[in-house]
Amino acid sequence: MSPRTLFRSFAVAEVVTWSLLIAGMLLKYVARVGDWPVSIAGPIHGFVFLAYLVAGVVVAVNQRWSAGVTLAALASAVVPYASVPVERWIDRSGRLRGDWRRTATDDPRDRRPLDRLLRWMLGHLWLALGLLVVGVVVVFTVLLIVGPPVGG
Repeated sequence: MSPRTLFRSFAVAEVVTWSLLIAGMLLKYVARVGDWPVSIAGPIHGFVFLAYLVAGVVVAVNQRWSAGVTLAALASAVVPYASVPVERWIDRSGRLRGDWRRTATDDPRDRRPLDRLLRWMLGHLWLALGLLVVGVVVVFTVLLIVGPPVGG
């Protein structure tokens, strides 16, 4: 899976879960069917939101995006349906071209800690994926314990 495919997949997943959450809110507040639609859609969206942020950071490091592009990509998850148009803009601008940077080159940026960490992750893919999933689950669990962002 290329960086482009990974980022696009999570951008689409973010849009799908926004749709679930909005549908759940409509069922709760308009159709008045109770809290259960948001209780189901909310956590699904929250988990995908966190996973999208992680995928966005990994792709941003690999593709060497500027802080502004990275921030735009991550912030797009906060605005309903914005992740796909932002992903398309990033793709059209050529910022998703190329493969994973698995080996160091003569480029001095390859000696930066984040670039070295990325290469380690790519070299130990299953371990890195496991650690990232555990990290997302831990953050997700803590956020569930803390409660929703707005009283509810």
